[in-house]
Amino acid sequence: MRSDEPHDDARIDVDDVEGVEGVERVDVAVVGGGPAGSAFAARVAGAGLRVLILEARPFWTWQAGGVFASPAAMRELRSLGLDAAVLDAVARPIAAMNVETPRGATIRLTYGAEHGGEPAVGLDRSALDPALLELAWARGAEVRRPVSVVGVEPGRGAGGSVRLRVRHGTVTRALDARIVVGADGHRSAVARALGVDRPARLGTRVGLTWHLADAGESGPGDARMVVLDGAYCGLAPVPGGRLNVGIVLASRRWRERLTSDGAQAVGEAILAQVPDATRSRAGWRAAQATDAIAGAAPLGHRVTQRAGQGWLLIGDAAGFLDPFTGEGLHRALVSARLGANAVRRTLGADARDDHALGAYDRAMRRRFQSKDVVSLLVQAFLARPALFEYAAQRLARRDDVRATMGLVMGDLVPASRALDPRYLAALLAP
Repeated sequence: MRSDEPHDDARIDVDDVEGVEGVERVDVAVVGGGPAGSAFAARVAGAGLRVLILEARPFWTWQAGGVFASPAAMRELRSLGLDAAVLDAVARPIAAMNVETPRGATIRLTYGAEHGGEPAVGLDRSALDPALLELAWARGAEVRRPVSVVGVEPGRGAGGSVRLRVRHGTVTRALDARIVVGADGHRSAVARALGVDRPARLGTRVGLTWHLADAGESGPGDARMVVLDGAYCGLAPVPGGRLNVGIVLASRRWRERLTSDGAQAVGEAILAQVPDATRSRAGWRAAQATDAIAGAAPLGHRVTQRAGQGWLLIGDAAGFLDPFTGEGLHRALVSARLGANAVRRTLGADARDDHALGAYDRAMRRRFQSKDVVSLLVQAFLARPALFEYAAQRLARRDDVRATMGLVMGDLVPASRALDPRYLAALLAP
């Protein structure tokens, strides 16, 4: 097993690579070294394929991203083979997610923990993301950074492979890959280059996120999702004595204020509107920020397809709806697993399946189509405050209905349960 660091000694600059006839060739090129790209590469690199991860950032930096993870996401991380000690270090147990409405209703979602299941967690992305990249590298994937992909041309490479144009500093070179994997987030350059990227159905939204010092309890605490007028704010404890703040600005009023006043002022204004709660940590509002505010805009996007001849999309690059119900990390890890299976079936030495990439696209659609419908339904309720308050009051009082919603939101049961007419009747009945 390799022992040096993937982002130091093992990093290969593009200038140092000699390709065949001036063009380097690999089996799989993964664009993006975040959780989805790293998890995918870790699963594929051990299958006798040459896997290359191209990461634009020279080193890990905080970006707007999810830190709240349900037990389903933790199961995916364990199935990937991430060391148990690493998982313990990067995850802080969370007893429940409290969804709070403007009129004071609280929906306490425990994701099955009240019946003996494991709890949700808050993740330290500054430790998790590098650990996943290290795992991919240790299993044989090559990691190059900083490298930007500036062109994607299916069928232009040797033998009909995908040709990438990659930039390292001021040098641009060609790279041929039998399969290119877009794992470069919700503003995926790969998806745009392939012509499959589309605007989000929910319209323009902006995300802001940062961490506050958290002097609260070290054991399992609660996370909060506070619905405000034109925005919502998530608060989640994470390892390292920190509280993650994630804000979504959904209204034009807030987005215009962001343009005029800046992220710092808007972040402070949002936190000022978040009420104290019984389970809140004392003094959290005045706690010192531990990093700069990171933003993401537009927050969501969709794609017309997730795979084609010689390429596939995983993680947020394969479509991102909204963080309110998204459980994005779980979806990213599932897409990495399903995508890795498809690539092994396509390029593996023992068996070739020319239809595996298309099957991946269909599998992702089947797996998350109902969840997307539920998410859009929740957004429709959020857009009508009186209707959302009506549903929230009933969820707060009806234990069985609330428990099912928590399991659906956490991807622990099929999302179709929340679309069953009997469930909707139980939810909405007076």
